[in-house]
Amino acid sequence: MTSPDPVTAAWQRRSRREVYANPWIRVVEDIVGLPNGKETIYGVVRCGECVGVLPFVDDDHVLLVQQYRYVAGRATWEMPTGGVKAGESLDAAAQRELGEEAGVRAGRLEPLISYHTSKSVVEETAHLFVARELLAAHDEPDETELIRRQVWRFDDAVTAAVTGAITDSMTVIALLLAERARLLPGTAR
Repeated sequence: MTSPDPVTAAWQRRSRREVYANPWIRVVEDIVGLPNGKETIYGVVRCGECVGVLPFVDDDHVLLVQQYRYVAGRATWEMPTGGVKAGESLDAAAQRELGEEAGVRAGRLEPLISYHTSKSVVEETAHLFVARELLAAHDEPDETELIRRQVWRFDDAVTAAVTGAITDSMTVIALLLAERARLLPGTAR
């Protein structure tokens, strides 16, 4: 019988203590056992799942939103994003965020990628979509969301992501993946 690989073997949680909680996040502190027999403390911010939607107005234009982001300390341009509510499907969450933030619904919603937003201390999975065939919606944004909407040339939005003018990771990833898909042979533009 061989020993488990210490690099890939799972760490074992020995205890968990909730340090802080509000309606959007929980902070927990775990004591974990490592494969080498040692123990360590590990803090985790638990956010749940979130969605981001890149709405294409047409093949060459996307609809982005601008809002003040407290942690960034400034207003940022980004695609509509938000948390998935308990019992809500990913598609429903994506459509809700589109309606609240962009004032549209998607006639066609295409999954783009799901990924972990942090590999270290934040437990959050982001599910990104592309929205096409947009239809007007009149949903109200959350009361803390003061939003500006603007149609961008897709190529300008990609350039803004590459040069750091757009810094939201979900938006950067969606723009770059959508651009890559446009460049692949046999992919419709």
